[in-house]
Order: sequence, then structure tokens, then C-alpha cells
Amino acid sequence: MVQVQIINRSPHLLPEYQTDGASGMDIRAWLPEPVTLKPMERRLIATGLYIALPAGFEAQIRPRSGLAIKRGLTLINTPGTIDSDYRGEVMVPMVNLSGEEQVITDGERIAQMIVSKYEKVSWETVDNLGSTTRGAGGFGHSGTN
Repeated sequence: MVQVQIINRSPHLLPEYQTDGASGMDIRAWLPEPVTLKPMERRLIATGLYIALPAGFEAQIRPRSGLAIKRGLTLINTPGTIDSDYRGEVMVPMVNLSGEEQVITDGERIAQMIVSKYEKVSWETVDNLGSTTRGAGGFGHSGTN
């Protein structure tokens, strides 16, 4: 388990896992009043959260599947990445893909956050890459069945 420093300026709970097997922690909107998103409208939604991730870690902000399928609310930059050197407020870029206005309320669970370790890359320029069975096969290369 990795220790992450957090400031919570909202009155809401800290991001939390909803089940023992969950990989993402739900995060909540912090709004002075409800926000209405018209169809195809997008807006940054405040959370009141500020985090300091250790070097070598990132936080990914992802949509909540229930909001996406039931209400057409998702994120326009997904997964959104929070780098270890960012110290601003965690903001959630939401979009309404439904055909109806959608209201986001204060304290509503609007996204999930996953904290992941990553590796830095050192490039090695070569003339040829090793071969694999797949080779350069791209989208749909393995068929439809």
C-alpha cells in the first residue's frame, strides 16, 4: 500500500473503495449549487481534493460505469492523468452524451481514481525490432470470432 498525502477542502468523504476488490476509489463533486449539463456540454467539476503523489506514481481519473450507462455522463479526457508533481485541485472534466439535460449535485460520486506505479523509459534506437507471431497486426487482426 502506498501512502498519499491529501487535503480535502470539501465537506465530503475522502476518495474511498466501495468494495474489497475495487481498484478505483470514488470521488465526489464539490459544488456550491447543482450543475446542469445540456446534451454534449462539458464542464470541469470541482472536488475540493489536492494530492501529493510520491515520485513514480500517477493517479488516473476514470468514468463511473453507472453514470455512463444510466445517464450518459462520462469524462472527456479518460483516463485523465494526475502527475506526482501536480499540486492543484483535482478537477473532473465531465461531458453529457445523453439527449437530455443532466444535473450533477454536491457530494455525488462522479468519477473514480486509480493510483498506479509507472516506470520511466529510456529509449534505445535500433534498426530492427524482434519478430513476434502478431507482428504489425493492428485493430481487428485476430478476427471476429
